[in-house]
Amino acid sequence: MLESTSDAPLKGLKVVDLSRLVAGNIVTHVLADFGADVVKVEKPGRGDDLRNWKVGGISTFWKAYCRNKRSIAIDIRNPDGMRLLKKLIDNADVLVENFRPGTLEKMGLEPATLHETNPGLVIVRISGWGQTGIWRSRPGFGSLIEAMSGFASMNGFDDRAPVLPPLALADMIAGQSGATATLMALRARDRDRKGQVIDLALFEPMFSVLGPQVANLRISGREPRRMGSLSELSAPRNLYETKDGGYVAMSASTQAMAERVFRVIGRADMIDDPRFKTNSDRVRNLKECDEIVANFMRQHDRDDVIRIFTKAEVTVGIVASFADLDGHDYLESRGILETMPDKEAGDFPMHCVSPRFSRTPGTITHVGPDLGEHGPEILAELGCTEQDIQNLIDGGVVEVPQPEKEP
Repeated sequence: MLESTSDAPLKGLKVVDLSRLVAGNIVTHVLADFGADVVKVEKPGRGDDLRNWKVGGISTFWKAYCRNKRSIAIDIRNPDGMRLLKKLIDNADVLVENFRPGTLEKMGLEPATLHETNPGLVIVRISGWGQTGIWRSRPGFGSLIEAMSGFASMNGFDDRAPVLPPLALADMIAGQSGATATLMALRARDRDRKGQVIDLALFEPMFSVLGPQVANLRISGREPRRMGSLSELSAPRNLYETKDGGYVAMSASTQAMAERVFRVIGRADMIDDPRFKTNSDRVRNLKECDEIVANFMRQHDRDDVIRIFTKAEVTVGIVASFADLDGHDYLESRGILETMPDKEAGDFPMHCVSPRFSRTPGTITHVGPDLGEHGPEILAELGCTEQDIQNLIDGGVVEVPQPEKEP
């Protein structure tokens, strides 16, 4: 575990997080890792829906992506609860929400009103399709965006159905994009002391990382094909099965690398063969080129392939399972897994803070908190007395964890 540092680059930044599930939590996860004070405002009795993503009865995604944050459970339908929320927002630098467009306005929290009392507030509004446009009112979970952005149509094998990713890819990409956008908005505020609204649609970051596919369509007149692990841009590149049933990934995306591959597999003649001489030649004869490499892989065990190709400085690696990665020398040497104490899981391993800063690194202080765990301390910071806090708890406005019963 990294030690806490007073030099964290976002120390002193106050963030109120009204989001649920993945995209908003990724935005604030990045900010919290680098020192921002992120207050998760959750619904009493249920909390953020990310808490329901459980493995073995433990909310593993919550613990990993809501680490370093503080939780307060407020019933914002109660007028006293709404007053508390507004007070939190008035003292914040950033507000993150992912309600359906128009919901913030119905709550009386439209950006213009918030900026009247906190003109420097940066408001990050996350939705599936954006705050404008003909689909603004449609629900927009990441799976829909992954399908409708064009990603699924080009993912998978040509003889099978399109494939969605096995993780919340659109949300995660949007979350990283949103964290960057937040810092840019704060940089602009440094100059003129004015906040602004960031309209973050899940669709747009997802669409952007797919590359110039519309331009490619207009130029070539054809859609990208589903090609499994092959590539229309460079060859040879694929996942290859080895003699012992293992799999390796190999990519030769430069001319020098392709020539090394051909020498390693004993086919130096391919370097001058007009079918394989240049990358364009290899892509035109993709299946033939790939089959030659695949045939070599089928004749050697996985570890032998890795040894032979690594010695020749060819880009190759195993298709690693998470069992392969847990305790792997590379992860150990970089400290990529950090273990945090957790009352449910004991030692809870999670990804390290990334990227790595040489002078003002981020840090992990704790796993995702219990629902309402930090309520009393947050209320005290807002000026509430102990009696005020107890009254809010007794009145059901604020929920705090119940003490654990003695066995």
